[in-house]
Amino acid sequence: MEGCWRGILATLVVLAGLAASGSSYQIIEGPKNATVQVGWEARFNCTVSQGWKLIMWALNSTVVLSVTPKEPIITNDRFTSESYEEGGDFISEMIIHDVQLSDAGHIKCSLQNSDREGSAFLSVQVVGKLSIPNNSLVVTEDEPCNVTCHAVGWTPLPALSWEIGVPASQSSYYSVPEPDDLQSAVSVLTLTPQGNGTLTCVATMQGLQVPESVTVNLTVRPSPLGDTDESGTSLPTWAIVLLAVSFSLLLILIIVLIIIFCCCCVSRREKKESDYQSEIRKSASVKTNKETLETKLKSGNENCGYSSEEPKTTSEWTEAASLPPKSYESSVPEEHSTGHPHQGPDHRRPASSSRPHVTFYMASPKKVRNVTLV
Repeated sequence: MEGCWRGILATLVVLAGLAASGSSYQIIEGPKNATVQVGWEARFNCTVSQGWKLIMWALNSTVVLSVTPKEPIITNDRFTSESYEEGGDFISEMIIHDVQLSDAGHIKCSLQNSDREGSAFLSVQVVGKLSIPNNSLVVTEDEPCNVTCHAVGWTPLPALSWEIGVPASQSSYYSVPEPDDLQSAVSVLTLTPQGNGTLTCVATMQGLQVPESVTVNLTVRPSPLGDTDESGTSLPTWAIVLLAVSFSLLLILIIVLIIIFCCCCVSRREKKESDYQSEIRKSASVKTNKETLETKLKSGNENCGYSSEEPKTTSEWTEAASLPPKSYESSVPEEHSTGHPHQGPDHRRPASSSRPHVTFYMASPKKVRNVTLV
């Protein structure tokens, strides 16, 4: 009876010693995060101190590989192990072959009879397809066109960009995810080509060593005659600028010609007015000279011997009789008596000449009619 109890106590002591010795092992360095593509290999290292008994590898809380000091315990062919020693420490490496998208998650390395563990995260990328609907595009020169690139089945979504190998006046692009597919995206390139060349759609992603790309040939054909007028497409920028400058110069030339024409008209009108005024002055001067001459002719010496042949009325004779007498001598010399003064029209003294001389006193004091009797 006593011997039986002694055996049980010895067994308990040994187990306690094993537990105590096992609990002294520890993980020096755990695995690190990794990012791989579907179909590639993923490797994780776990460094532990000497004296360990059992190492366990778990994926998303499921043990997929166990390692003992003698050999690994493999439960799945996609999960294998390799061992190394470095500086007295033991390194256990777990290899995941042909990584699947479902393998993404937490990786954990732990020791038996130890509460310490090392963990990492496995990111799995899926490289999908990259395509452009047409392998060869034919577009019209100097007309905007769109080229579309589709990225389908990518995890995560890539960054899409374009490499333009054609001469173009302008180009721009944008990329957006497909609303109905979280693993797909589309990029649209808009450009105005001016020659032949190639267009390349490039997809880049973190951890992707070689970017994926797809190339398309672009052929540019000249614009047919009349297409611009029929389609209503505007002219090129250089043509619009040239037309604007030409119209501006033409407008300036027309304005200058109008100004010159107006100046010539005004000058000609002023010249005509000046000539007309000169003619008027000349005519006025001639007329003035003529009137002056006529006035001088009319205002000559009065001929006292002139008398109008019109008969005089009785009133005129009566008026003449009432005026003081005034005698006018004729051109024939006449001898007057000094001893007898002139007594009026009724007391005329006959002249001593043999020719009688008769003097008539008219009503007008300025007009006298002299008659000589022969």
